[in-house]
Amino acid sequence: MASHNELGQLGEEKARIFLTQQGYTIVTCNWRYRQKEVDIIARKDGFLVIVEVRTRTSSKWEHPRESITRSKIRFLVLATDAYVKLYEVDEPVRFDVVTCMPIKDSDEWEIELIENAFTAQLE
Repeated sequence: MASHNELGQLGEEKARIFLTQQGYTIVTCNWRYRQKEVDIIARKDGFLVIVEVRTRTSSKWEHPRESITRSKIRFLVLATDAYVKLYEVDEPVRFDVVTCMPIKDSDEWEIELIENAFTAQLE
């Protein structure tokens, strides 16, 4: 496996631990829709929360939160719609982003939670 894949998996693991500590209940991880996947589906405060995890080694070129494209948002909205219909979800949906970056020369990670990072309304 390529090192960027390993980094991404480690970032998702760190994000799951962090979210659980923040009171999220993880429903599923890596839920597949078409040829892509939703990183984390969770529940918190009466919401179904779709979580996109972005892991980078640094923010030298761009912060991980800035790497979420309109096409990624569009995919997440479509996948969420499919999930809600398939599992007959009857609660409001929120889209959160978790960014993860390992701190150089440390075992620690910089983790940022962006609640309600975007909406399902696309222009």
